[in-house]
Amino acid sequence: MTAPLLQVDDLHVRFPISGSGMFGTGRRTLYAVNGISFDLVKGECLSIVGESGCGKSTTALAILGLQEPTDGAIRYHGQPFSGPGGPGRMERAKAVQMVFQDPYSSLNPRQSVRTSLAAPLRLHGITAASEIADRIEAMMTDVGLTPEQASRYPHEFSGGQRQRIGIARALILEPEIVVLDEPVSALDVSIRAQIINLLLDLQEKRGLSYLMISHDLSVVEHMSDRVLVMFRGQMVEEGGWRQIFETPVHPYTRRLIAAIPDPDIATKQTETLERFADMPMPGGRDFASDGSKAPDVFVAPSPSELVEIAPDHRVRLALA
Repeated sequence: MTAPLLQVDDLHVRFPISGSGMFGTGRRTLYAVNGISFDLVKGECLSIVGESGCGKSTTALAILGLQEPTDGAIRYHGQPFSGPGGPGRMERAKAVQMVFQDPYSSLNPRQSVRTSLAAPLRLHGITAASEIADRIEAMMTDVGLTPEQASRYPHEFSGGQRQRIGIARALILEPEIVVLDEPVSALDVSIRAQIINLLLDLQEKRGLSYLMISHDLSVVEHMSDRVLVMFRGQMVEEGGWRQIFETPVHPYTRRLIAAIPDPDIATKQTETLERFADMPMPGGRDFASDGSKAPDVFVAPSPSELVEIAPDHRVRLALA
């Protein structure tokens, strides 16, 4: 079995929330991430999906070192990552980079592309002008742009071209892990397929591992090897993309998949409902009998109880 490149073990991130009411007294705790555990192996794409506020972006920020975990461990090649500002901060930044959602706001409008790509190289001790020039030229070519375009400024590019520059900036340090934060959601539909194919080509060429955060399940289905479904800070289902899309078991996963306008998927869901009709489903504080979610997000959820129902397919079942 391939050794994990990244290991996330029982990750918790909690935030204190000021009280409410007439006098604003009391404090509550928001359980943004509550007991998430997963591995990421070299060369795979693991997607984290769920509605806004489920904790997927907070999980990504903790992996990037931009959010201090409350509890749990994050390991890279078996060694723990230090927290934000820790002694391993530079090594972590070189190992894990991010492609941002909005290509219009993620680039400095006052800097040329060449300056934006050279900055991380210089920050990490690469100062020879010839090496910087060679790496920028190679990176521009790899993302489908010309080396001559590096002298231009962001406003001279289209949205798709800007996202290519964002990808180049993320890869210029040659990371092993790239966090993709809704990488095509801000782009025109006609451009999305081009960027998705570029990301897949770069993954194969460079042996990259992707951790993708996305609401677009069609993108997730196309790019992912495995899918992790989050709800209210917890994992509720994890499995290969085919298992999640063709045989979803958890009612929340079913709701997500049902939102995809694809009749074939709807048919497969019906077959799944019949197959798992007698299986106990989540209830109690998380779900009503119809699968609808409970309203209070500040209640401390019980620890995740994931059960393997098929090889590499785990689901959180009913709470005691």
